[in-house]
Parts: sequence; C-alpha cells; structure tokens
Amino acid sequence: MGIEWKPAAFPCELMSLSGEKGVRLRATVSEFGPVLFSKILSLNDTQSGVVSLVFKYADDRELPLLDLKDFKKVLQYCTNEGKEEVKKEYGAISTASASTILRKIIEIEEQGAELFFGELSFDVNDLLRLDEGGKGYIHIVRLTDIQDKPKLFSTFMLCLLAEIYREFPEEGDVEQPKLVLFIDEAHLIFKEASSALLDQLESIIKLIRSKGVGLIFCTQTPIDIPAAILGQLGLKVQHALRAFTANDRKAIKMVSENYPETDFYKVDSLITELGIGEALVTALSEKGTPSPLVHACLCAPQSRMDVLSSSEQEELLSGSALVKKYNQAVDRESAYEILQQKLVDAEVEVKKEEPGKTDKKTDKEEGSVIGEALDSTVGRQVARTLAREVTRGLLGILGLGGTKGRSKGLF
Repeated sequence: MGIEWKPAAFPCELMSLSGEKGVRLRATVSEFGPVLFSKILSLNDTQSGVVSLVFKYADDRELPLLDLKDFKKVLQYCTNEGKEEVKKEYGAISTASASTILRKIIEIEEQGAELFFGELSFDVNDLLRLDEGGKGYIHIVRLTDIQDKPKLFSTFMLCLLAEIYREFPEEGDVEQPKLVLFIDEAHLIFKEASSALLDQLESIIKLIRSKGVGLIFCTQTPIDIPAAILGQLGLKVQHALRAFTANDRKAIKMVSENYPETDFYKVDSLITELGIGEALVTALSEKGTPSPLVHACLCAPQSRMDVLSSSEQEELLSGSALVKKYNQAVDRESAYEILQQKLVDAEVEVKKEEPGKTDKKTDKEEGSVIGEALDSTVGRQVARTLAREVTRGLLGILGLGGTKGRSKGLF
C-alpha cells in the first residue's frame, strides 16, 4: 500500500463491571428511572406500574434509591408496614406483583448486579477525555468474568446508551464523531438479549448519531444482528468468511445480499477469497446514499496485537485518574437506612407505651377488684361453694364428715 508503518501506543483505560481490576462502572437505581428499570426486569404492565409507584413514593418521601437493597426495602415497606399509607395515597399494591418483582431482582443479583448498582455512578463525559498530547482515550470494558451473565451486560448496555443520549448535547451533522462505541462479539449480546435491550438499541441507534456518537458492532456474520438494527448501520466492513458446509454457503449467500448490488464483483465468491488485511467496504456518501462496494486493503494496526501482562495492567491502573475517582465504594444514607431507622424508632415508641397498658395492679386496685367480685351474685355463690368444700375437707381429716356407716375413731 506504500504506507510507512510505525509502532505506537495509545492512551488507554481498563474498566470493569465486576471484581476485575479496572475503573468500576456503577449507576444508581434512581438514574435508571421506573421505565428502564422495569425493562431490565422484563416486567409486564401491571408490575411496571408497581415499580413506578415505588419510585414515586421514594421521591415524595425523599428516600434515595441508590442500590438494589434500597429498592427492595421500599417495596417491602409499601406492602407491609406502610401498606395502609400507600393504599390511601397511591392505591393498593398486589402481593403477587410485589413478589414477582422481588424474584426478578434476585435473578439479576445472582448475576452480580449488586456490584453495578450503587455509588459513585460513572459520568459518561469522562469518556471524552484527552491526554496531554491531545489524543482521546481508548476505554476497554473487561468482560472476561461475566460472559455467562447476559442480564448484567444487558443492564450495563441499557444504562450506558441511555445516559449518553440523555447527557450529550445535540451536535447535528459533524465531520467526525466525538465518541465511538465498539461492541465486540455482538452476536453474544443479541443471542441473549432481552426484548427490552433490543428495543432500546434500535431506538438509540436511530437517534444517537445526532449526538455525535458512532456505534459499531463486531460479529462473525451480519446475520447475527437483528434486521431492524442492521438496517440502521450505514458502514459495513466485511472480512473473509469460509464455507465448509452447506449451511455455511447459505449463510454467505445471505451475507452477500446485505451489500449494495454491484456488477463489478461476484460478492458471494469474493467473500470466501479475501485474505488477511482485506475487506469489502461500503459506507454512506456525503448525500447519505450507500457508496459502491469496494474490495479494499486495510492499514495494519500500529498498536501491539497481544494480551497485556499483569505488570502492564498494574502500570495502567496505578496511573489512572479514573481508578482513583471511581474505585472508592460509597454507601451513604439512603432509603434502606432511613426506613430501617424508622422501623426501629416505631418499635421503641411501642415499648415506651407498654408500661401504661399492662395488667399489673396495685394492692389497693387488687383489693377493690376482689371486693367487687365478692359483692356480685356469682361471687357470693363461688364463696359459699369454696367455704363448703373447705369445711368438708377439714371434717374429713378429723373423721367427722362422711357417711353414717363410718367409724368415729381417728384411724
């Protein structure tokens, strides 16, 4: 290609959703809002209404919803101790709906979501930082330990895209994007994604370009991406595909039909013949129309294509300003602590009132009660019966009571 190759390093940040080393990515429950939070849990309309009620109650009572235990505590309070208060002001909450929501929360907790929800929440504007040389940072989210936890990754994706769309200003048609998101192994996302994630991705992809943001999916074949999303992607870079089976040949035929029609290439054959560093490329022109398909050679990456050693990772993390900013877990007073203290205070108040409501009586009170009992008709009858039985007992002991046929002696 006649291009001089020079090795180069680029500013980089390692990030993590779990216990992996890196900048901790977190978000609060409040930042999600009731609609997005309901989508994550895959709730129906009735259950989503309960979630909205919980958010409304927490807002009205100034109960911060920061992590999952905050939300669970408010939901439990609304269906137990505060049931009457909630019913009077907001309407009744079905026990069945509340139980279903709690089970859904436990499901995402099992996948490590409790590590994601909390403070400090990540500020998406930190993705736009430049280093001293004016280069933008490459942020690598490490997902090696959550590949089997699709719910957690779906939660993260929904939050990130929604936050970027909400925070970034409208840019219009810019020369180059100010942020590009690369989603590698995208077929894993779409294979495990909930309908909520797919709907959200489709909406965001349609709108996010106006924010100056690009979104690129990297996958094995284009057919791994849902048609509704694939139709929104103007740039397509196709590397080689190999046909080893009849199904592979059918898949390649389908892939070749995803590109603009051309008489210059036989696309389905050319895809199988591409070598390393070669690709078929089509993009949108300045007029917004697809450009003709081109068989192109690609520049080699300047960075090292290898796994970072442990010492290199530690060096990156030790010099990271974001690690110092976000890796300190904060657990300030929120809905859980406030409601817990409220219940403790209520219990203390009940105990204070108990001495005045006990059945303990003074001697004078006891005497008056006994006197009243003896003065009554039933009381007098009981007294006579007791006296008679006591007398019989004493006479029996002395040998004076009993039947006529008995001896009058003591023995």
